[in-house]
Amino acid sequence: MSETKSKSLNKQEYWRANLTWVGALLAVWFLVSYGCGVLWVDQLDQIRIGGFRLGFWFAQQGSIYVFVVLIAVYVLVMQGLDRKFRG
Repeated sequence: MSETKSKSLNKQEYWRANLTWVGALLAVWFLVSYGCGVLWVDQLDQIRIGGFRLGFWFAQQGSIYVFVVLIAVYVLVMQGLDRKFRG
């Protein structure tokens, strides 16, 4: 296989892996922000944390915290993918 074709395959594998991770992380964010903040809020409101209903907490704060954690996960995953495909 030629070097150019090999580099092209590496780029395709890299972007496939990247998009897979982006899709998975967006799915988690959607489930947390929309699911916990809207769909399952009545069930989650039965649980209280620090005096606040859990559904309210997810709608106001939790989805933001999860988003920040997902950004950190994405950074770590991308560093690993960069090492794997450049090294």
